[in-house]
Amino acid sequence: MSELITAELVDLDLSAETKDAAARSLAERMVAAHRVTDLDGFLADVAAREAQMPTGLDGGIGIPHCRSEHVSAPTLAFGRSARGIDFGAADGPADLVFLIAAPAGADDDHLTILSGLARRLMDPEFTAALRAGDDPGTVAALIRGEEPAPEPEATTPIATAEEAAPAEDDAPFRIVAVTSCPTGIAHTYMAAESLTAAGRAEGVEVTVETQGSAGFSKLDPAVIARADAVIWAHDVEVREKARFRGKPLVDVGVKAGINRPAELIAEARRKAERGEIAAVPQGGDGPADGGDGGSGADGAHFGVRLRTYLMSGVSYMVPFVAAGGLLIALSFAIGGYEIADAKSVADHFVWGQMDSWAALLNQIGSAAFGFLVPVLAGYIAYGMADRPALVPGFVGGAIALTVDAGFLGGLVAGLLAGAVVMAIQRVPVHATLRGIMPVLVIPLIASAVVGFLMFIVVGKPIAALQSALTDWLNGLSGSNAVILGVVLGLMMCFDMGGPLNKVAYAFAVGGLTDPTDGSLKVMAAVMAAGMVPPLAMALATTVRKKLFTKTERENGRAAWVLGASFITEGAIPFAAADPLRVIPSVMAGGAVTGALSMAFGCTLRAPHGGIFVVPLIGEPFLYLLAIGAGTLVATALVVLLKGARRTVPVPADEAGATATDARVGATA
Repeated sequence: MSELITAELVDLDLSAETKDAAARSLAERMVAAHRVTDLDGFLADVAAREAQMPTGLDGGIGIPHCRSEHVSAPTLAFGRSARGIDFGAADGPADLVFLIAAPAGADDDHLTILSGLARRLMDPEFTAALRAGDDPGTVAALIRGEEPAPEPEATTPIATAEEAAPAEDDAPFRIVAVTSCPTGIAHTYMAAESLTAAGRAEGVEVTVETQGSAGFSKLDPAVIARADAVIWAHDVEVREKARFRGKPLVDVGVKAGINRPAELIAEARRKAERGEIAAVPQGGDGPADGGDGGSGADGAHFGVRLRTYLMSGVSYMVPFVAAGGLLIALSFAIGGYEIADAKSVADHFVWGQMDSWAALLNQIGSAAFGFLVPVLAGYIAYGMADRPALVPGFVGGAIALTVDAGFLGGLVAGLLAGAVVMAIQRVPVHATLRGIMPVLVIPLIASAVVGFLMFIVVGKPIAALQSALTDWLNGLSGSNAVILGVVLGLMMCFDMGGPLNKVAYAFAVGGLTDPTDGSLKVMAAVMAAGMVPPLAMALATTVRKKLFTKTERENGRAAWVLGASFITEGAIPFAAADPLRVIPSVMAGGAVTGALSMAFGCTLRAPHGGIFVVPLIGEPFLYLLAIGAGTLVATALVVLLKGARRTVPVPADEAGATATDARVGATA
């Protein structure tokens, strides 16, 4: 830890009032210590990680963290805030803030040390010592482990795969757990520690496999066999799921493992008592036989699993959409829409001509856009059946383009590929074949089957359906267009970046693979509606400050920028605090904006919203008018509903305001 934190990286009087400002303040210390090479680039990576999931933890802790190419050495900075900073935790602001920076290729030793810190943060005596420290050097030493912090009695380490010993016949209820998070630095290990501590308190034997960035050691098969139940607390796919076949399973996100471990253990007990067995796919014990399992191991309703599969594909497709679409949009801004018909720049590029540069951008963006359908199909299949499904998924997506089945064809190809691979994985094979199953046999057979189905059976009917959908979009006018705009606006604003929002976004982007006047109108309506929630909350916190807590007003100032940049998630803190008032209000505003955008005939060729793409919008003045109208409607409704409540929030800027004050505004 001596390489990770020094006194210069400790701020015991962190004055920042927002999480972005806190991250910047601590990151500046990292820059001064020559641990971060590009401040803005690093902060962009921190913000991207924060957008995946808030990093606030119960107990007044914030742990913004990321892996970044702008980090030269694994680094930890610590800040202590007297006011508290909102990192999205359910119990209020954080006064202890750890900014964890790991290089893109961080070695396992440093990540293991960081995971150790994550575990220690679950110890209340350790955090109490951090709050009491009055010297940066002393606090840095405490974090490094050089200054002893009181250890709670009967503390035992997390039982790893290597350390787990066979239990006696009269052993308590046994649970095996897997924890993992997108970055694999902090939440993974905090959830493990939290589950283990809760198990000790409940008299339950909990053995945890942490699938983090420091790698993972598989649970001993004998430990799994003896277990009475399984808990998965994860935000990325659990590796080698088939190992847990035949056990009662509780499947939740990683933050649930941190915040409510006792509830998860109790639920696991109940499922074991009822004899509920999880529907984990058949297969071997790991990738070697293609039995990596697949999504849906939790036995959830088919509709839930289907949504998970589709969202997996969409999440991997979005970077291609953003890069390719914005390059194309920039090329239009420089060279006009006719630049799409330019000759290949490989043969006709002139350094001094702007049209050549515009054509270059257009053709690079078009190349990126060409991957949309194969990537969508490939990663839908990956979400269902892991790596063996990638090849047939990509092949099916490419065939969908060949037969003009487009975006819908990619969806079907991905589902077919995943289903075929899952079916093959269920077939028992001889031990001698297991080594070549995932790299040869499964991709070969599945690609052949999916190719046959896409070329001969379903490709052409889907192409006809895609053509009919395109014709329908082109023929939309009057009330039909307005109704579609209302529906898309409601979807964009209901969960603000969640599954419904992504479905509407994916529907709009799918139309850009073969742009028509109707699909460009849909793109404009979706982008406009997505800006409404953060803009409405920003305006509401400006015109009626007394209805909001100090933290909400700070979030409102940031929401101006987020809304203008088409970051719908900027309204999530408000919706989380007061969903019954905020969500219906912003949905109404989004519906108005979507309807007006369609009625005005606004079009957009870029797969992104915000003020940056206004020059690329057809009817830009009317487009902005639609956004303004929806924002005003949402603002008026949220102010009206909040003003009608009986409980008035305590002004958070009064002397002595506490985290409890900051949460009063969320109380009906």
